[in-house]
Amino acid sequence: MEGTPAFARMADFDLAGRRVLVRADLNVPLAGGTVANAARIRACVPTFEQALAAGAAVTVVSHLGRPAAGCFDPAFSMVPVAARLGEALGRAVPVAAGWPYEGPGPGPGEIALAENVRFLAGETGNDESLARRMATTCDVFVMDAFGTAHRAHASTAGVVRHAPVSCAGPLLAAELDALGQALERPARPVVAVVGGAKVAGKLELLENLAGKVDRLVVGGGIANTFLAAAGLPVGASLLDRDRVPFAAALLARSGSGAGGFDVVLPSDVVVAQELAVDAVGAVKPVREVGAADLILDIGPESAEHLARIFGEAGTIIWNGPVGVFECPPFAAGTARLAEAVAASPAFSIAGGGDTLAAIETFGVEAGLSRISTGGGAFLEFLEGRTLPAVAELAAARRRSGAGVGGN
Repeated sequence: MEGTPAFARMADFDLAGRRVLVRADLNVPLAGGTVANAARIRACVPTFEQALAAGAAVTVVSHLGRPAAGCFDPAFSMVPVAARLGEALGRAVPVAAGWPYEGPGPGPGEIALAENVRFLAGETGNDESLARRMATTCDVFVMDAFGTAHRAHASTAGVVRHAPVSCAGPLLAAELDALGQALERPARPVVAVVGGAKVAGKLELLENLAGKVDRLVVGGGIANTFLAAAGLPVGASLLDRDRVPFAAALLARSGSGAGGFDVVLPSDVVVAQELAVDAVGAVKPVREVGAADLILDIGPESAEHLARIFGEAGTIIWNGPVGVFECPPFAAGTARLAEAVAASPAFSIAGGGDTLAAIETFGVEAGLSRISTGGGAFLEFLEGRTLPAVAELAAARRRSGAGVGGN
């Protein structure tokens, strides 16, 4: 990825009296027919409030879950989402079940939420005719769903090609600005934390970050693979044996080599004979891990070493825990990591489902510079991939001659 593409922003345009279509990420968990976690709704509210305050007629579209395309399924209806969004906005938010409709939609200063966009045949296939129909419902299209920006769907990328004006919303723009700051214009030293179960799912991420960061901290099952590559014992721990050669090659590039970065491995670990909430963990130096041991967390020496690294960092990128933090006996390492990242004066950005869960578990939200709302999109950006929706926004800006204002 050669720099973050230039794109128009919602703030560049006069929205008064205009039909504004906002693609948001309202894919929230439901339980018993109600919203179980409204974090994504709360994240979108400022965008809707800005558009409404500007006098726009706002229609919001989002997907919810993975329903079968082409038919309505009440289990995936946006009705409970509209109810919670209405509470957040302090006004009723009707569900526009027939969208994309040809008749009148909301009036200026009004908002409606379209029914689940994945009920529409052709949405996930980025059907050209559907994208054109969507574009006819607006004067300005606002792509504000970073969490789906890596999907080339009709409502994310396709509509951009046909809408009269297309731009990034405040939430998407803030995500891309933060990622650009972390990867393309970082304060040094740059420290990246990559945790999780297996190396296989993060090969491109590790490879791309190795060329950009000063220190690469590996944790969880990924660390076990690197420890094995370094000739250290991992006992009966989770290990991605097929990726040991990859880890060995990355280690060979680190340190005093030509790679310009250091791979940071744990010096001590917490082990047990089983993963259970009542398991008793033992702290061991990595060289003393036994054949029957499961490595389930980093040890206190390693955690304090990471805290010192974070305290000296200029930029921190965090994706993945360093232990099985969901199980209390093995949560201390990730808890200390989270506290240290939050306490660091560095610019910090974190993303990924397990990472967000850890941030919430340990209550460190306020200490991070940016918490990404996207999972797959966050990872793909860090891997150096082009996000289809962002690429289309950049192309739309080029087509318009880089002019903004839309007055």
